[in-house]
Amino acid sequence: MKIESISLKNFKTFKSAELKNIPQMCVIVGANGSGKSSLFDVFGFLKEAMKDNVQQALNKRGGFKEVVSRGQENEEIELSIQFRLPIAYVQRRVTYQLQITLKNKQPVIKREVLSYKPSIHSSASHLLDFQYGKGYAVTNEEEFNNDEWIREEQTLDSPTILAINGLGQFKRFKAANAFRRLIDSWHISDFQINQARQIQQDGYAEHLSRKGENLSLVAQFLYEEHKNLFDKILNKLSERVPGIQRVEAKTTEEGRVLLKFQEGAFKDPFLARYVSDGTLKMFAYLILLHDPSPHPLLCVEEPENKLYPQLLYELAEEFRLYSLRGGQVLVSSHSPDFLNAVELDEIFWLVKKAGCTTIRRAREVEWVSNLVKGGDKPGWLWEKGLFEGADPK
Repeated sequence: MKIESISLKNFKTFKSAELKNIPQMCVIVGANGSGKSSLFDVFGFLKEAMKDNVQQALNKRGGFKEVVSRGQENEEIELSIQFRLPIAYVQRRVTYQLQITLKNKQPVIKREVLSYKPSIHSSASHLLDFQYGKGYAVTNEEEFNNDEWIREEQTLDSPTILAINGLGQFKRFKAANAFRRLIDSWHISDFQINQARQIQQDGYAEHLSRKGENLSLVAQFLYEEHKNLFDKILNKLSERVPGIQRVEAKTTEEGRVLLKFQEGAFKDPFLARYVSDGTLKMFAYLILLHDPSPHPLLCVEEPENKLYPQLLYELAEEFRLYSLRGGQVLVSSHSPDFLNAVELDEIFWLVKKAGCTTIRRAREVEWVSNLVKGGDKPGWLWEKGLFEGADPK
């Protein structure tokens, strides 16, 4: 399922903003404090709200008044995500809308709607519609040509619980079930070198965690369960970082998992804590991007940190290959070199004025598009301050 647009109202710095026609690979740039992390936090917030509830997800961010845009404390927070979902064997454009407000000084879900439009000229059909914990969900949504929807009334335990989480556990609510599984599979990567150098206790992990502290466990899983894929990762690493011959995860007698790297110039392999930052980070991203069960949405925050500029072109290529396999990729970056490695159509930039952030698409700015057609690189234009409102300095 591909996300096509995101609309935000009163969510942190996004008083009113929309990210439209999102490509399979999308790169977000902007000045420090413009809202790159806040944009990615939309996905983290929804995932945590689904796992727990809206109130707990807000509390982790300081509460409702810390998440709602400054000066809008008496207004609702509104999120809207438009994506493609198969209904009646056809990919339909589905919209998920969530409104959060304060009631008796406590955050509650004012309204939650999952809808789709059968055609451009028709009105939206609500597959799920809840207000303050009460509402309905359609159970015959695949009967696309049937004018009579079967609506099942439901009451949630609390108006802070997402209906897509409760009803999404049941397969008969197909749209809610599919969207719940989509959210559950989202992944945000904010890889931290120091976390990845830590020695892990013996355990099991199939997917790289947000900070990357389980890197050795995932490497061990791939080596034992997907050896061909692990060898492919190692071959790519040796191409990207000359000298690396072997990487292995070893379990000690004490039950600790050690990640060891073998370089051609040394007789004995050495631990991950001694390998260069660039080598370790490139290995981690290759592990992430060759996941046997790729995430349908992967968000990566500033992957360029600790990597040599020449590696950014190859990393951008790996992100694009991942997106072509079906996993949509959103990357935030502060690197002109990384921007030079991607297409203009993939670049959006954030503009923050008077405390509010809006979103612009690079290809839709005529003079920027013309300069790139004339041979200029996007990263050069951004570095020179020509992405208006997104000065990198």
